[in-house]
Amino acid sequence: MSEHKVCVTWHREGRDFSPESLDRTHEWVFEGGVRVPGSSAPGYGGDPALVDPEEAFVAALSSCHMLFVLALAARRGFVIESYEDDAIGVLQKGPDGKQWMTDVTLRPRIVFAEGKEPSAADMDKLHHRAHELCFIANSVKTDVAVEPR
Repeated sequence: MSEHKVCVTWHREGRDFSPESLDRTHEWVFEGGVRVPGSSAPGYGGDPALVDPEEAFVAALSSCHMLFVLALAARRGFVIESYEDDAIGVLQKGPDGKQWMTDVTLRPRIVFAEGKEPSAADMDKLHHRAHELCFIANSVKTDVAVEPR
């Protein structure tokens, strides 16, 4: 077992506290000291220059999958030069009327070192196994698809 801590902070700082003008800017402070400025999504009055929880959710899924792909590839002797994922999350209303992240599509583009690349079948196995092992994917009800590019 392991624990993962983050402190999320928000301060009114004398600003108006009405639904229309509520400042949604806040900060995530991680155990190692990294600070990430956050906000709500722009569609909910947030600052588009800051990370919103929905983006962070998609990033967490993508990052978790990538880290397992890297580890699995290294164990198999495949050498990855670069990994890039243009992941997409879809937030919509469910049958109960509540909004939730219904789908996340991971679209990894992986460049392997010459002579150290997997076959298409090995690549499929790598992604499948990475998805099975991903802690984040195992923790949510969202459909997570992997579409290698």
